Amino acid sequence: MIRTFLAVVVAWYVLKAAGRHVPCARRLVVRCSPWTVRLHTWVLSAPATFCYIAVFTCFTLVQKTAPPRLVDIMTAVDSTNLDRLQKNAPSVLATSAFWVANHGEGLALYVIGFATVVAWAEHRYGTPRIVVIAVSGHIFGSLITEELLRHAILVGRAPAKLAFATDVGVSYMLVAGLAAAVLIMSGRTRIVATVLLLGVLLTPMVVSHSIWDLGHVIAALCGLVTAVLCRLSGPLRRPPQELSA
Repeated sequence: MIRTFLAVVVAWYVLKAAGRHVPCARRLVVRCSPWTVRLHTWVLSAPATFCYIAVFTCFTLVQKTAPPRLVDIMTAVDSTNLDRLQKNAPSVLATSAFWVANHGEGLALYVIGFATVVAWAEHRYGTPRIVVIAVSGHIFGSLITEELLRHAILVGRAPAKLAFATDVGVSYMLVAGLAAAVLIMSGRTRIVATVLLLGVLLTPMVVSHSIWDLGHVIAALCGLVTAVLCRLSGPLRRPPQELSA
């Protein structure tokens, strides 16, 4: 996906350069310009979201090009597991959110989710509030999940080795942002989005019964609660389509 994106970007700028001298290239640039202007406006309307996409995409590029053993070591050090949280909680809570789990698997889905729904939510809430919402989902989702895991280990419901498991990823930030977006949708869109989000969150829990899948539900709830509080702090901004009207 990264190579495809870079290829498209390079091709566009080559086309623009050719448009200065080649009439057919110039006409194509003119035809595409309304779309590129809209895309440019969309990106600028959600700076935090697209900066975050750039960061975790760069980290994924490292995962794809570095030796797998080295990546395993780096992600283990940055994991929000019980062992690392006990030793250096502030650091791992910050750095764990930059890695895409499973060596970058599913990067395209994360980029799509952030670049569409979460970017829209950022425009409505504003950058400061969407940052608070996403970070709350990641931090509180991680801490609550690990506390539940600690209890499960103490009562013998989970193996002790899970205290050292690798737990990184951008997914807690994503589900918190998605929950915040669903909160401010309306009509049928809200109903459909709620059903889809519940399906994404609950299906893995039913299938795998993993503590990490429960963590996604907790992160989404933390994001939802924070979003409700953020809404009380002030009115929402105008929808993106109103700005372009």
